[in-house]
Amino acid sequence: MKLSKLITLAALVAVGPAFAADKHDHAHEHESMHGGLVVEVKDVDLELVAKPDVIQLHLRDHGKPVDVTNGSAKLTLLSGTDKQEVELKPAGDRLESKGSFKVGAGTKLVAVVTLPGKPSTTARFTLK
Repeated sequence: MKLSKLITLAALVAVGPAFAADKHDHAHEHESMHGGLVVEVKDVDLELVAKPDVIQLHLRDHGKPVDVTNGSAKLTLLSGTDKQEVELKPAGDRLESKGSFKVGAGTKLVAVVTLPGKPSTTARFTLK
């Protein structure tokens, strides 16, 4: 094999992993669109918006909203020694519950999302 072909082949082999490790410009898909925390589970982005009077969960699949019409979610809030269970129901394009919630820095939330025809999804959040 000629030296120039060998050098070219070595360069291609060295550069290949760099392209594979590249972010492929997917960062935009995991950004907050509603001011909440975003977690990716099974290629679905779950964005949690937690306020003292309302909790919302927005679901996106590759940037497109997931149909939550017949879905639900159960949230467990852990704030210090306090534990609160919350049921989220469809409210337009999101799952939502209104009430009085103990949310603040350090609050941990576990969401179990159920959508028709799909296995349940579990996501964990920690509020900042």
